[in-house]
Amino acid sequence: MKNLETLIQELCPDGVEFVKLGDVLDYEQPTKYIVKCKDYQNEGMPVLTAGQTFILGYTDETNGIFVASKENPVIIFDDFTTSFHWVDFNFKVKSSAMKMLRVLSEREVSFRFVYYAMKCIKYQTLEHSRQWISKYSQIEIPLPPIEVQTEIVRILDKFTSLEAKLEAELDCRKRQYEYYRDKLLSFDNEGGQEVEWKKIGEICDTLSGFPFDSSKFQTSGIKLMRGKNVKRGYFDFNEDDDRYWESPDGLEKYLLQDKDIIISMDGSLVGKSFAMLSKKHLPLLLVQRVARVRAKRVNPNFLFHNIAHRFSGYVDKKKTGGAIPHVSMKDIQNFSIPVPSLQEQERIATILDRFESLTTSLQSGLPAEIAARRQQYEHYRDKLLTFKRKGAA
Repeated sequence: MKNLETLIQELCPDGVEFVKLGDVLDYEQPTKYIVKCKDYQNEGMPVLTAGQTFILGYTDETNGIFVASKENPVIIFDDFTTSFHWVDFNFKVKSSAMKMLRVLSEREVSFRFVYYAMKCIKYQTLEHSRQWISKYSQIEIPLPPIEVQTEIVRILDKFTSLEAKLEAELDCRKRQYEYYRDKLLSFDNEGGQEVEWKKIGEICDTLSGFPFDSSKFQTSGIKLMRGKNVKRGYFDFNEDDDRYWESPDGLEKYLLQDKDIIISMDGSLVGKSFAMLSKKHLPLLLVQRVARVRAKRVNPNFLFHNIAHRFSGYVDKKKTGGAIPHVSMKDIQNFSIPVPSLQEQERIATILDRFESLTTSLQSGLPAEIAARRQQYEHYRDKLLTFKRKGAA
């Protein structure tokens, strides 16, 4: 920080020039880079969106590749939402709703500095229209001397590197759990145990929720389990958004129990949104379009690990299309898992529970640390990128 302060005092003590983004960045339309087949794979060329998802999947298409690298990166910019990402690898894109931004060669500008400056822009739009040409490109950012830009980038890159290391550690733990889960549950592989496969409907009690009248929701009583509460392996309740029913009278069969597996039956993450209940969550009543799977002739933890292992791929083949993808109760009941002896189920479940517990403890600790790092980074980023306009009183 001392070095930066010295540079500012030496090179721009009276303030800095402010420039429009459109004066330092050029854009390219994505038309020739749009992927033709939306049936994404697990490997190949990344298919990107400028939204939160970023990498939608992969394609084996080899034509129309946008070439980017660490030496020649690009910013992909969502022309409607104005979200954006820094990209330094080759890719294809999902749609034409974005622009590819690169720094104009004739300006002495650090592209990475411009990226960080864009991160500081507070911009919201309620209209569904393209933003870059007419509006966003007209926004001004500070442009100090290149030496100052370079030092700011060095400092902010250090912050983002620390955050990336924490996220990599969490990802490593998840992959370790998934590796052992897949290995232990691969009964159909060569050398694996020969076991009988059973449908969920044969070994579990299944139920979809009750169609509660939303006009009669209460602010206290029995909490309702809705689809929005079911995430990828956990439940998300929020006291500001939770809904309640006055009494379970007449609705006893919809009361949930410890070890029930809850599956969201629709939404963009259908097939991935499921979790197992514990006593701390109860009491709860089940709402329509949410499924309850209650183990009867199978170890519930073994059942859950099998769902985590196979269910997403199964649902991808079964789910309906349309605006809101969904899966039926019949599809859930027809989902099959291997069923070894109860002793073997318990052995496998114990091993995987241990790995999952380690992952969960990291998931509860690391995200908080990552969030703290991100907050610290955003504080310094905004501070470092606040400059007096040259010539201002």
